[in-house]
Amino acid sequence: MTDEISLAEELQEAALVGMSAAVHASRRGETTVVKSALGERTWSQLNGNANRLARLLRKQGVGEDEGVALLCRNRPQFVETYAANLRSGSRLTPINWHLTADEVSYIVRDCEAKVMIADASCAEVATAVRAHCPEVALHLSVGGEIEGYEDFDQAIAPESGRDLEDPRLGTGMLYTSGTTGHPKGVYRKATTEPTPFLLKVRESGAFDPSAHVSLITGPLYHAAPLGINLAIPLGAGLSQVLMDKWDAEETLALIDRERISHSHLVATMFHRLLKLPEEVRSRYDVSSLRWIIHGAAPTPVHVKQSMIEWWGPVVWEYYAATEGGSYLIDSEEWLTKPGSVGRPVEGTESRVLDEEGREVAQGETGTVYFLAPDTNRFQYYKAPDKTAGAYRGDYFTMGDMGYLDEDGYLFLTGRSAETIIAGGVNIYPQEIDDVLSRHPAVYEVCTIGVPNEEWGESVKSVVEVASGFDAAESLEEELLTYCREHLPDYKRPRSIDFATDIPRMPTGKIQRHKVRAKYWEGRDKAI
Repeated sequence: MTDEISLAEELQEAALVGMSAAVHASRRGETTVVKSALGERTWSQLNGNANRLARLLRKQGVGEDEGVALLCRNRPQFVETYAANLRSGSRLTPINWHLTADEVSYIVRDCEAKVMIADASCAEVATAVRAHCPEVALHLSVGGEIEGYEDFDQAIAPESGRDLEDPRLGTGMLYTSGTTGHPKGVYRKATTEPTPFLLKVRESGAFDPSAHVSLITGPLYHAAPLGINLAIPLGAGLSQVLMDKWDAEETLALIDRERISHSHLVATMFHRLLKLPEEVRSRYDVSSLRWIIHGAAPTPVHVKQSMIEWWGPVVWEYYAATEGGSYLIDSEEWLTKPGSVGRPVEGTESRVLDEEGREVAQGETGTVYFLAPDTNRFQYYKAPDKTAGAYRGDYFTMGDMGYLDEDGYLFLTGRSAETIIAGGVNIYPQEIDDVLSRHPAVYEVCTIGVPNEEWGESVKSVVEVASGFDAAESLEEELLTYCREHLPDYKRPRSIDFATDIPRMPTGKIQRHKVRAKYWEGRDKAI
């Protein structure tokens, strides 16, 4: 008990200057902390390389709150760069490596990066970025050669791996994945004060470094895998197993082989896990699971119910965003309020407002707003007008729609930009997706509004057909009949199209604007 208390105190002090990894390295140096198909690291190796990179950044003139851009897959060097940033005082911007060269170049320029670290698998984009961003002083490549870039491992090798004498807490600035205009950097100054949401997540996870292992299923450039799946478990001392590309059966195999206890998933992953044949699912032991948290997109009630039945009451759900705000609910509470994302965590205040900013009645759908903290509120980097536009007084919104029940539980219905307006009536596509996803022939579904001369919009569902079914006219009629049986008339799809691959972000969110775009081409509807 004394050792546990002293470790907790030591970690608390080290976290103030970003040196938690150094504490774990001093106690468990030869324990493997990062496992991946692209390499492994012990705590000593991770901590030493973080010190080396931090020193190199300082030699390149990267001062406090100055930018470092990271275009990198889920590999050990990503974790090393993250750990170096925490202790060097820099401002780290991980970038989505699915973006084009122009999109990446915009972010590198906008975040004012002095150093660019890029994965060799993104060589073509990285080379173009170097040409477009001459203000970047140092370019490092990981996992192979990139023209004009220095090798990451060779560049940091001459630096000392001993702990920094003067560590300074760094910060991160991720960019939103907006559907219109340029992405926006969500900026806060480095702070030692954890948000109420992070405090609650730490408490709910009950992390034990001697017995627990975290599986990272999503791309680390995204806020949720980085913050919830990596940063919190890593700070607590958990080993990390990194997936570079998500696969349903491989997830089960890793849970079984690595005795995974903690992970972050999204609704799509649940859906695809449940679509695996029973003989495949039963092949793997998932009894090691202790804490599975999910968010990023609404999860159909029947999908989550099935996951809890399979994995047990270890499933937590959150509603939060890069900008802030937080709801949280565990399995047992969710079973009493199916479909809810919970109530606000302590220290969070929220409201559901109509278009005029008035609070809506209980059970009525509106836009969800969060009260911003008194200090260190988020702002969009170098974009005061966009920052002002996100706030209504002291409250801000991510554009999500939902309602509160009589007990204060929040139920999300979708995003305001996705709302279908047919004959003046608001229709929320997620509700229709949830119904259609129950049909055995439906593998993926995306419901959208399409042009209609009489009603403005009509409801169309785009379906990716499950294995063993044919995308035929008879199936369309069967699905439309199914909707007539399970949806009120004004909500049901008037037509169904079949697709072979519904576009999704790497985080699992359906990209409705891309599905909708072809139907609105040449028209005024915003996409």
